[in-house]
Amino acid sequence: MCGFAGLLSKLPLSSDTGLLLEKMASAIIHRGPDAAGVWMDGTAGIGFSHRRLSIMDTSSHGAQPMHSHGGRYTIAFNGEIYNHLELRQKLADEQQVIAWTGHSDTETLLACFEAYGIEATLTLLHGMFAIALWDAETAQLTLMRDRLGEKPLYYGWLGDQFLFGSELKALRAAPSFASPIDNLALAQFLQYGYVPAPLSIYAKVSKVMPGHYLQVSLSEPQPRSKAYWSIDEVVACGIQAPFAGSPDEAVAQLEQHLHSAIGKQMLADVPLGAFLSGGVDSSLIVALMQAQSAERIKTFSIGFSDARFNEAPYAKEVAQHIGTEHEELYITAEQALATVPMIADIWDEPFADPSQIPTYLVSKLARGKVTVSLSGDGGDELFCGYNRYLVAGKLWRYMSPVPTGLRAGLGSLLTAVEPERWDAMSRWIPKTKGLGSVGDKLHKLANVLKARGPQDIYGSIVSSHSASSRLLAKPIAAEPERVANPGLCNVQQMMAWDLKEYLPGDILTKLDRAAMAVSLEGRAPFLDHSIVEFAWSLPLDYKFRDGQTKWPLKQVLYKYVDRSLIDRPKMGFGVPLREWLIGPLREWAEALLNTERMRADGYLDAKAVQQLWQEHLSGKRNHAAILWNVLMFQAWLTRQSL
Repeated sequence: MCGFAGLLSKLPLSSDTGLLLEKMASAIIHRGPDAAGVWMDGTAGIGFSHRRLSIMDTSSHGAQPMHSHGGRYTIAFNGEIYNHLELRQKLADEQQVIAWTGHSDTETLLACFEAYGIEATLTLLHGMFAIALWDAETAQLTLMRDRLGEKPLYYGWLGDQFLFGSELKALRAAPSFASPIDNLALAQFLQYGYVPAPLSIYAKVSKVMPGHYLQVSLSEPQPRSKAYWSIDEVVACGIQAPFAGSPDEAVAQLEQHLHSAIGKQMLADVPLGAFLSGGVDSSLIVALMQAQSAERIKTFSIGFSDARFNEAPYAKEVAQHIGTEHEELYITAEQALATVPMIADIWDEPFADPSQIPTYLVSKLARGKVTVSLSGDGGDELFCGYNRYLVAGKLWRYMSPVPTGLRAGLGSLLTAVEPERWDAMSRWIPKTKGLGSVGDKLHKLANVLKARGPQDIYGSIVSSHSASSRLLAKPIAAEPERVANPGLCNVQQMMAWDLKEYLPGDILTKLDRAAMAVSLEGRAPFLDHSIVEFAWSLPLDYKFRDGQTKWPLKQVLYKYVDRSLIDRPKMGFGVPLREWLIGPLREWAEALLNTERMRADGYLDAKAVQQLWQEHLSGKRNHAAILWNVLMFQAWLTRQSL
C-alpha cells in the first residue's frame, strides 16, 4: 500500500523537477512512510514519485518507481494484486521466461503489461489499485483504477503540466496548481456528503472513474478514458443469466467465493488483522479468516459510552466465540471530538460522513498492532443490507398508483405543520417512541411523496437536505440525472446506484483516507469482483428471504457463529452529531458559520445557512446532516487558505 504522484510536462524538465516530485510525494508520506523513490525522463517530459508502505516483498526489490525487465514500462503503483502469484504461474505456464528479482506484485504487474498489454492485464487482476504506467515506446501515460474504486487517483492539466496523484494534496504541492472550486461538485457534496467521480472539488482536476483506464500524451493531450469493467454490464449479465441453483446451492457457492477471496487477501509479509463491529459483514470476514489461520486473528473494535452507538459488546461476544485475539478501546466524547480539527487534512477533499470519526479511531487502534486490516465493507450494497432498500421499495409500490398531483398535495399538507408540532403530537401516538424526530421524518416523507419515479425516491433518501443547492451563493445548471438499468426492480436499481455512487464516493473514500492517515492498509474482501459478479447473479429473493436482509451471508455465518450473537437490529457506525453541534462543537461551528466570513468566501448563501443553524440550535429542526456537510466544507476551505 502506497501513494504516488507525478507529472507530464510540455516544458523541459530540470533538476528542480526532481525536487518538485519529492515534494509532491512528501505531501502524502502518511500513505507510505517506509521508503521513497523518484524517477524522471527529461527528454520525454515525464516524472514519477512514490511513497511506499511495504506489505509484500519488503526488501528493496519491491521499491518503486519500478522498470519492466524489457525496459519499455515504468510504474508507480498503489494497492495490492491478490492473485499475483497465480499470474506468475500463468506466465510460466505460457513459457514466459522471466528472471524475477523479487516477489512483489509490482514486478508481476510489469511482466503482465509486457506480455499481455494494458487492457488484457487489467481484466486478469484481482485487487485494489491505482496505477500510473509510462510506455517509453509510445510516449504515453496510462492511469488505471480498480473496478470498484477502492484506491483514489486524481489528475488534471494545470498550466503546462499534467499532474496526477493519490491525493489532492500531492497535486497542490506543485507551483503550477491553480484551480477554482467547481460549483457543481460543491452542490453534489452538499447533497450527498462526498464529491462523486469523475468530479473533484476543483474544476480543473478529475478522478479516474472506477473500472476505467485513462491515457494521455504530449501528442494527444486530451485524456481519453475507457472502461475495462462495468457495473452496468455486471448487472445486465446477472439479470439475463441468473443463478439457476437452489438457495442452499447459492449459499454453498458464496462460501467458496468468500473463502477464496479472503484467503488471497490474507497474503502479506507484515502483521494482519480485521475490524470487527459484531455485525453480519465483519463477523463473517473474521470467521472465515480464523478458519484459514493457524494463529489467532487480531481483531479491533471501538466502543462508546452512549449505548445508541456502541457495538463493542457485540463485537466482543463474537470475538470470544470465534476465538480471535480481540482488542477494544472505549472512546470518550472528548477523544472523538479531538479528531474533528484533523478531518480536513485526513480526507483532503470535502467529506462529511460522520462515521469518519470512529473509522479513523478504529484504524488508529489497529495500526498499533497490524499493518493490514480487513473489513466487511460492500456486504450491504451487494446483499440488500440497507433498510432504505426495503422502505423505498414499499413506498414506491404504494405510491405509484396514486397520481403525482395528489401525492404532491399530501406532501404539502405534511410540510404545512412544523416538525416540532408533529413531534409534540407524536407523544400521543403509540410506537413512535425511540424514532427520533417524527416531524423531521414526515417532512422527508413529504419530499418522497412528490417523487416522479424511483430515481427521485432514491435521490431524496440519500440526500442530506431536500434543497441543498439552494445553499449555494451561485446557482448551478441542472444536475446530472441518474440513468436507470433496464430490467431491474426498484430495490435492485437502488443497489446498483449504491454500488456505482455511494460505495466508491462515501464508504471506500472513508476507509481509504482513515486507514492511510495512520499508514494502515484496509482491504475489503466482499469487493473481489468475482463476489460482486456472483452476488448480482443471485435473484433478489435469495438476498431478502424469510424476512431477512443479507440472507445468504447470514446462512454462511451461522455455520461459524451462534445465531443468537448475530440476530439483532442493525446498528450504524455513528456519532451523536445533533447533540455535539448544540453542545461541545457549538463554538467551533459558529466560527466556521460566521456570516461575514461566508459572504466574503462567496460559495455559500450565508442567510440560508444561518437559518438552518438557528433552527437547529433552537431545537425546532434537526439539521445535523446538512450542517455537518456545510461545516466540513468550511473547515476544508479554511485549511486550503493556510
